[in-house]
Amino acid sequence: MKKINVFGLFFLLTLFSCSSEYTILESIESISLTADSSYKLIGEEITFTVKTNNGTDVTEDAEIFVNDEKIEGNTFTSETIANYTIKAVYFGVSSEPFVVTFSDGSEINFKKRVLIEDYTGTWCGNCPRVAHAIELAKQQSDAIVTVAIHRSSSNPSDPNYDPYNYDSSALESLINISGYPKALLNRMTRWSPLEQNNIPQVINLTQGENPKLGLAMNAQVNGGNINLEVKTKFSKDFSNLKLVVYVLENGLIYDQVNYTNFYTGPGYISNFQHDHTVRTCLTPLLGESVANNLTSVGQTYTKTFSVPVPANVANANNIEFVAFMVDEYNKVINVRKATPGQNQEFEQL
Repeated sequence: MKKINVFGLFFLLTLFSCSSEYTILESIESISLTADSSYKLIGEEITFTVKTNNGTDVTEDAEIFVNDEKIEGNTFTSETIANYTIKAVYFGVSSEPFVVTFSDGSEINFKKRVLIEDYTGTWCGNCPRVAHAIELAKQQSDAIVTVAIHRSSSNPSDPNYDPYNYDSSALESLINISGYPKALLNRMTRWSPLEQNNIPQVINLTQGENPKLGLAMNAQVNGGNINLEVKTKFSKDFSNLKLVVYVLENGLIYDQVNYTNFYTGPGYISNFQHDHTVRTCLTPLLGESVANNLTSVGQTYTKTFSVPVPANVANANNIEFVAFMVDEYNKVINVRKATPGQNQEFEQL
């Protein structure tokens, strides 16, 4: 009778019965460590993610080190202004280290923009002069935001009739400059006529001391409704601020009286395109006050608007929004524009 090798049989049975339970591990050549941000305000939480060279998320099993000290989990916060070196280790493979910064926000700078409020009118023969000067200024800088405030009469029988007339009398009383055209820089400084000869006056306001205040908008126009979120971030303490938000319309076509040599020269400019035209103001024209306890360094102030598209808007696809903060002297600190569909980030430098 033949002898049976019991040990060999047991080995084979064990191998076949258990083979389905074995998993071949992927080769780990490198890992990457990322953070949801490399910059946070003190007290905010930063979240880390670890992935292998094949893109597999192994955050749960990786070890994460902050300044060479292992932390629990994959989040970290600091109550101290400091830089921290972060690295991860997974099965003996280390990531490249990188630095994250916790700050009180005071060192943040923002892109500095200048606002031009152009008081104009379709009946105003000298007003094309300012429109031309604005074009020249925009050729030199992308940091210019323009608003066209049309004056003077909404009565079709009036010789100064303008179909886009907007009542800005409260604002004009404040600046106390009679006649048209007139263009105001950052609301309170007149752009010296003849404007086309004074382009540096505009460009200079985009330079120099940083505003330490930035704006970002999430602008949506759907189904005849406007949903607008305006956020303002501060990198120094402010007080007595006011927010102004315009709804503008581009692409409005109407004949323009022209006494200048610009465009088609003296006479009428047929089918002139009027852009950045004020249709309404979502805040009081002189601004909506913001509480002082909301405008400190490191804070972000948010204001939301949910309103119907203004009835005087001819084409909702041509809407544009302009938001800015003014100080206690009604001077614009910083300004930004947005179009529907934009969800902006702060323009931090």
